[in-house]
Amino acid sequence: MQEEIKKQVDKGLMLPLMEEFYTIQGEGFHKGTAAYFIRIGGCDVGCHWCDVKESWNADLHPPTETKAIVDNAKKYSDTIVVTGGEPLTWDMTFLTERLKAEGLQVHIETSGAYKLTGVWDWICLSPKKMKLPTREVYERADELKIIVYNKDDFRFAEEQAAKVSEHCILYLQPEWSKRDKVVPEIVDYVMTNPKWKISLQTHKYLNIP
Repeated sequence: MQEEIKKQVDKGLMLPLMEEFYTIQGEGFHKGTAAYFIRIGGCDVGCHWCDVKESWNADLHPPTETKAIVDNAKKYSDTIVVTGGEPLTWDMTFLTERLKAEGLQVHIETSGAYKLTGVWDWICLSPKKMKLPTREVYERADELKIIVYNKDDFRFAEEQAAKVSEHCILYLQPEWSKRDKVVPEIVDYVMTNPKWKISLQTHKYLNIP
């Protein structure tokens, strides 16, 4: 990466954009909502079941002017979802301030593994065992989403739920490739522990991005 471009990326004036698209939010509290997704490249958390592993290497995704990203986003929706990769790998301040200046609702989907930057209307925290969230992200999370791949994830879910605030909504979501096995287990768990709700990847059932 050229030195000048690297400086722009470090400041958040450019970001390694993997893709951007208008679709329906498929998961969690805002499922069913039309939203414009901004997927930022770069992630070193390394979930073995990640369904967007092509996002991991930021060098594969061209640094794009953040102003141009905002100009595209505002054409489509009032709700913007910033995801990755791991978007907090980068400074989200400039991107979110520009989006908010356009009067948009700005959401993030994050593992919380890095410093929380940016101005957010909704923070969906999806912690990973390999690299746990920072304290600030736990405290600020509006939604805790635990991906259930095996039974140990229920233990992990309770451990994580103890770290978020009382207002945070708690979700268990089946890992897509294991859904037939873990959905009955999640149903039983939520019925026994009703503080939790079930989140499904409804966009996959609907066959949309």
